[in-house]
Amino acid sequence: MPRFYVDASLHSGLMLNLPEQAARHAQVLRLQPGHVVTLFNGQGGEFEAQISSMGRHEVWAEVGAHHKVEREMRHQVHLALGIPANERMDWLIEKATELGAASIQPLLTERTVIKLVAERALKKQGHWQAIAQAACEQCGRNQLPKVHTPLPLSAWWLDQPMRSGFVLSLSDNANSLPSLRAPWYEPSHAALPTEGLALTLLSGPEGGLSPDEEQRAVQNGLRPLRLGPATLRAETAPLAALMAVQYFSGTYM
Repeated sequence: MPRFYVDASLHSGLMLNLPEQAARHAQVLRLQPGHVVTLFNGQGGEFEAQISSMGRHEVWAEVGAHHKVEREMRHQVHLALGIPANERMDWLIEKATELGAASIQPLLTERTVIKLVAERALKKQGHWQAIAQAACEQCGRNQLPKVHTPLPLSAWWLDQPMRSGFVLSLSDNANSLPSLRAPWYEPSHAALPTEGLALTLLSGPEGGLSPDEEQRAVQNGLRPLRLGPATLRAETAPLAALMAVQYFSGTYM
């Protein structure tokens, strides 16, 4: 069933003129009056809706029953990502949304190639948020992850100096994935509860974080985490870490 994100208040019985992007999508799909679609607005659950009329520029739908359906992970995992070059960030945001990231903070680090300031940064943020929206429509999530405006890593620390979570590292002294199992499941481990956990995962761009950046991350509460013997690409590592954290926290148990 086609799904559309609608940035508006929804309730049963509402006759809704679909927003431009959703209407265009409905037209591309060649929907006709009588077709049933799903609408969600990020405020909880989803609504059935029936297309009532199709015009050249407008699509109207009658909102039906509300369903209290959420497809979120047990814990909130917030990704902080050194922006990779080219279009890899687009792919990374799409897949991170599908895999349940609660929010995504693009970061400008010492080794970041792409330069984003002022108006260009805002334009990129809007582009990435649209990618996250489309990914939610496709994968069934009803909560839209926030893609924040790109920030220098130094400015991001000022917003919240101490954080709980992990920084991805290639250091031989970093925690390995198997070593996480005991902290996740040990009931007396107060820092890692089994429900309602909110974690940050910090990952660098191509070339990783600099030694100074990684040291600052550890000083600010993030634990170094090594994903294995292989060196993963900048767009692969945070996705692997996202799935690993959810697995070891019991989401898929």
